[in-house]
Amino acid sequence: MLSRPLGDYLIDLRAATPLVHCITNYVAMNSTANLLLATGASPAMLHAQEEVAEFTAISGALSINIGTLSSPWADAMVIAARTAQQNNIPWVLDPVAVGATTFRQRLCKTLLTYQPSVIRGNASEIQALNGLASLGRGVDATTSSQEATTAAIALAQQHRCVVAVTGETDVITDGTHHYRLKGGHPLMPRVTTLGCGLSALVASFVAANHEQPLEASLAALACFSIAGSRAGKQAQGPGSFQVALLDTLYQLTPDDLSTFAQLEAVHAV
Repeated sequence: MLSRPLGDYLIDLRAATPLVHCITNYVAMNSTANLLLATGASPAMLHAQEEVAEFTAISGALSINIGTLSSPWADAMVIAARTAQQNNIPWVLDPVAVGATTFRQRLCKTLLTYQPSVIRGNASEIQALNGLASLGRGVDATTSSQEATTAAIALAQQHRCVVAVTGETDVITDGTHHYRLKGGHPLMPRVTTLGCGLSALVASFVAANHEQPLEASLAALACFSIAGSRAGKQAQGPGSFQVALLDTLYQLTPDDLSTFAQLEAVHAV
């Protein structure tokens, strides 16, 4: 049972217009910024070591995406995550292709010590992060979100955070309460960086609701799911889908979230 209607979280987001500090990859910067703006948040993309601590400290939330990783960026991510923890600022970790290389695994192991509020990844990434497997072909998922449910729950319990596994069916848990979210559209995997943008969107919702990271994250995923489904009905292909997704995110109402009927409890496997 949710403590509040999901639509309340969209109201809070748009009222707060939170500043979200995104250390994300080159491919995702523009699309992520547009997704946040369309939904009602305020994005900023900074990654220089000389300023990330200062900027994180004045942000509503931090989103770290390790997609196009390099040593200077990795150092900046650690500085930003440490600053977020020290200042009680919520932050989201997107462990892109964490199972692919030792470099990514070492960095994520370090970042986890700074207690992310939310971890958002595909099934392969969540399994790899939990140490169950080193799976993943680049950023593609090679297992289903259902198969990663056990890993997600274990990861959430170990790090006392929310874990969101996204795919054809999303699974989200705080280690105690678990939800499954259905929706979206088959065109979504045909457009790059949507997952990256979703991680930042989760950060924006959590920024507006620090005390309810599970339900705030759920609201972010619901927004994406509803918007994806509606955009898919209008689109002729991946290009028009991306445009339609921005428009549908902009047009979403709190009632759309509160009446979203495809939310159901999930049991640990």
